[in-house]
Amino acid sequence: MVYYLIFSFIVLVSIIFVLYIFRFNPLNVLSDLFQRLLQWVASYNTRRTIERLKRNKIIKEKKGIIPKYNALAEGLIEDYNLPLTLEGFNTFITILFIIFILTAFVLFKNMTMSILVSASMLVAAFTYFMMQSRIAESTKMEAIMDAEDLLCPLAKDGVLVAVKKVLESRDYLSPQIRQYFVQFVDNCENHGYTFKRAMEVLNRQLGPKFDNFAEKAIIFEYNERKGMADIFLDIVDENAALREINARKNRIFRQMNREFIIKSALIVLFVMYSMTGDTLRDFMLSTSIGRSINGLAIITICLSFARCQYLQRDISIKKEFKGGE
Repeated sequence: MVYYLIFSFIVLVSIIFVLYIFRFNPLNVLSDLFQRLLQWVASYNTRRTIERLKRNKIIKEKKGIIPKYNALAEGLIEDYNLPLTLEGFNTFITILFIIFILTAFVLFKNMTMSILVSASMLVAAFTYFMMQSRIAESTKMEAIMDAEDLLCPLAKDGVLVAVKKVLESRDYLSPQIRQYFVQFVDNCENHGYTFKRAMEVLNRQLGPKFDNFAEKAIIFEYNERKGMADIFLDIVDENAALREINARKNRIFRQMNREFIIKSALIVLFVMYSMTGDTLRDFMLSTSIGRSINGLAIITICLSFARCQYLQRDISIKKEFKGGE
């Protein structure tokens, strides 16, 4: 044992001496390798992005799991303003997945279970950010409807005049969309935009919900006649109907979320109870069957959350489609 320690000490001192003599810094080497790896990944992703864009211009993308995933990923990139292309996002997800697998393997000591748990956690994380995006979009839509309800009765004097009147009070428009209306007025009065062009920019910023108002505003601006302002009144009625639909959706969503929380709480309570006794705790943490039960508990919670949010998204899409019809 003493000889082994002495030998190890001599080897360590020799390595330090060699590194000092040749001015060799392992951290610099690792940093250089990491930079080269990042450059290679960035170059590879750039080539893939160019190839995908060229391919999409020639071949229409088919329906399937991969195109649906690509659409969801691009939606998240746009919603969160991520400085990533689709290929960069996929690289990030791959690295995250590998980290999840390595962490899970330390806990479960089983590669198959580690992959399953990591995949379910990745799905849950993906679903969480989609849920936040859907909530933000719903909040924005509500703000747009409030703005339309304020603008429609005032539009008889001109849409630009109506917007300026609404902007006079900071309490009328949500801060989430107020900047776009300020920019609209600025474009019309200070940047030489025609009304049509400024309204198209505003429409693009606010999204499809504002299409109906923007189209009618352009028609009214260039074809104004007595009594024509009534064309805006049906937007107020449509918003009232949408609010009623949203209220029903929210009741359904609250019920679904309560059921998910109750089921998840029961699973968590079972796992926590199993840790109270020494024998059962050793079984759950030290045996392959116990670790598998823990893994299945995590998978069940993650996939249940994903299913719950997917159903809510599906209901939202169907309700909005029917409302648009």
